[in-house]
Amino acid sequence: MTEAAAMPRRHGRLRFWIAIVASLAGIAVLCSLGAWQLERLAWKEDLIASIEARRHAEPLPLATLEQRFAETADVEYVPMRAEGRFLHEGARYFLTTFDGNAGWNLYEPLQLADGRLLYVNRGFVPYALKDPAAREEKADGNVVVTGLARNPVSERPPSAPDNDPVQNVFFWRNLSDMTKGLALPDGAGFLPFFLDAGPSPRADGYPMGGTTIVDLPNSHLSYAVTWFGLALALAAMLGSFLVRSWRGPHAGGEEATTAEG
Repeated sequence: MTEAAAMPRRHGRLRFWIAIVASLAGIAVLCSLGAWQLERLAWKEDLIASIEARRHAEPLPLATLEQRFAETADVEYVPMRAEGRFLHEGARYFLTTFDGNAGWNLYEPLQLADGRLLYVNRGFVPYALKDPAAREEKADGNVVVTGLARNPVSERPPSAPDNDPVQNVFFWRNLSDMTKGLALPDGAGFLPFFLDAGPSPRADGYPMGGTTIVDLPNSHLSYAVTWFGLALALAAMLGSFLVRSWRGPHAGGEEATTAEG
């Protein structure tokens, strides 16, 4: 066989091994992605179970929440209670929906006995009732608020617009934005976390508390199935390629034998 005739065969063998190595590498990568999603699934299920356990625990006093936040920076969905009086002039409105209705989550500063402030999400207000004069309930005087602690949001979520303190329209919890233009009492400062108020005493009153939605997306199982499915499909394609490659030379040999006979 001449050198020129051997060249295509060598190139064919090279392409054959490149295809095998690339396919095996692809299968390994896809399987590792699937395994990683299974690890994420276990982590997410543990997180959901932990949050559920938190939500159904007894409310903790504010001092305990402060200590926990100082140690871990995480008080998300921990039941808590706080006592003070609302400063209605510091109201901030977060655009939201509840039961398919457009409206606002009303955040107001709760002034504690020591003068510090805690922003409380008092609950849902229909869109047309943003003006306080349109609502009966004011919650004047000293009150005790029980609900779920919420962590601050350090960065704007990709899908959230910028907050607009001038128009008093907010989309994400950022204490710096929420306190812009706010006339604070002398020496007052805000606690670094928030409180979502629990259900309101009056079911038909506004703001309507107890509207916190705990919804942690958990699509890791479907992602794992997708990655493993792609790995299986690639393995099937590789198997088919190997069978065709093996049959090719043998089929040629059988045809030559038949022709000689």
